Amino acid sequence: MSPQSDTQAAGATEGFVSVRVGSQWFGVPVLRVQDVIDQTAINRVPLAPPEVAGSLNLRGRIVTAIDLRRRLKMEPRAEVGGFMSVIVDRSGELYALLVDDIGDVLWMSSDSYEPTPITMSANWRGLCDGLYRLEGELLLVLNIEQVLTLGGLAHVA
Repeated sequence: MSPQSDTQAAGATEGFVSVRVGSQWFGVPVLRVQDVIDQTAINRVPLAPPEVAGSLNLRGRIVTAIDLRRRLKMEPRAEVGGFMSVIVDRSGELYALLVDDIGDVLWMSSDSYEPTPITMSANWRGLCDGLYRLEGELLLVLNIEQVLTLGGLAHVA
């Protein structure tokens, strides 16, 4: 089941672009998102960390592509499976977060926010800022700074 958009929710205070990686839904803060694009050609970058899928050209700008599956230490994407990219800004530099699917923009009330549980794997805990409960699923909030800086990614750009 994919998350549903609920812009009419009472007390809606924070927006997230919902993205799916594997079977898990994550929320990317909507104010960090510059664009969402379909699968595009990615050029490999020699000697880049494994999380860096390569670079892509977005309207004349070179964008570093980060494979969230690798970043989250998940199984690699099947060769036949496609991906989408969520373009985020960090200090004027653009990064493409490669995800399996894009959902809706979800407006979540701060009343329903929960801190990241200590039972979550240490790797995921370091990349998430908390969670929201959806119908039968969890929306884990990605910490974009951590996603882009852990593992030496700060030196790539």
